[in-house]
Amino acid sequence: MKAIVYTQYGSPDVLELQEIEKPIPKTNEVLVKVQAASINSWDWELLRGKPFLVRLIYGSFFKPKYKILGADVAGRVEVVGSNVKQFQPGDEVFGDLCESGWGGLGEYVCVCENALALKSGRMTFDQAAAIPQAGVLALQGIGDYGMVQPGQKVLINGAGGGTGTFAIQMAKAFGAEVTGVDSAKKFETMRSIGADHVIDYTQEDFTKSGQLYDLILDVVGYHSIFDYKRALNAGGMYFMIGGSTSLIFQTLILGTLISITGSRKMGVLAHKPNKGLNDINKLFESGQVIPVIDSRYPLDEAAAAFRHFGEGHAKGKVIITL
Repeated sequence: MKAIVYTQYGSPDVLELQEIEKPIPKTNEVLVKVQAASINSWDWELLRGKPFLVRLIYGSFFKPKYKILGADVAGRVEVVGSNVKQFQPGDEVFGDLCESGWGGLGEYVCVCENALALKSGRMTFDQAAAIPQAGVLALQGIGDYGMVQPGQKVLINGAGGGTGTFAIQMAKAFGAEVTGVDSAKKFETMRSIGADHVIDYTQEDFTKSGQLYDLILDVVGYHSIFDYKRALNAGGMYFMIGGSTSLIFQTLILGTLISITGSRKMGVLAHKPNKGLNDINKLFESGQVIPVIDSRYPLDEAAAAFRHFGEGHAKGKVIITL
């Protein structure tokens, strides 16, 4: 089978299309014929080995632990292991493989059955591949942790990317008044999916505007924890999804202290892979959440897809099709 392989950290130039052995599923795994995959920030960080925290988390300091990137996949089940109960050959599935060895950028991948869900029959494979990591992060931030209520003011920092475009739609589905922060090039996209207000981060610092929010969901953290605190209502919440290593530690330490000593709650969102995929199916079927796809690339152009993703200009998700 064909797969995109890398054996050293670096730029997209280290990615190679290779012919490798087709995997064989273990007793608790299914073999999925991949139809589409999507790129997330974790793929980008694992490709480059930056920030160094990524190497620390995966225990692979000098060269990649996983040779094939790709956590988000959608495809058809081809073979099921003897202990698999949830799926059968022919099922159309999608899921996040970040706890199952990655490997989505190949024609086939073996996946633990608990990392998959049946996709909606109304969804294309491209749409399904766009959802697992970004959609789940957004749902957990807006619903599970943020507990957004109708009429609340929600700000999403980095609202024009993969997670952000899901978060806008989910916050609107929950009845919130939504402000999206990103570059002006993404204003049209953010407004088209429901953002009530848009802010160009290059022209305006939302933490200094005096406007207060009930929830700030931060995909691209670059302010200090105290700046975010200043923009929260009493009783408001801030959750960090992505950003610099220094802000992660600042949020873990100082955010915890702020949460204990005051009315505002601040922390790093604890990602629970694949939790809520069936809920996202329902939101999709109701028309409330539709994946925003920026671009599609064939497998043999994966390096170009990563270059585009790394530039930070993608409006929604970058998809690799097989």
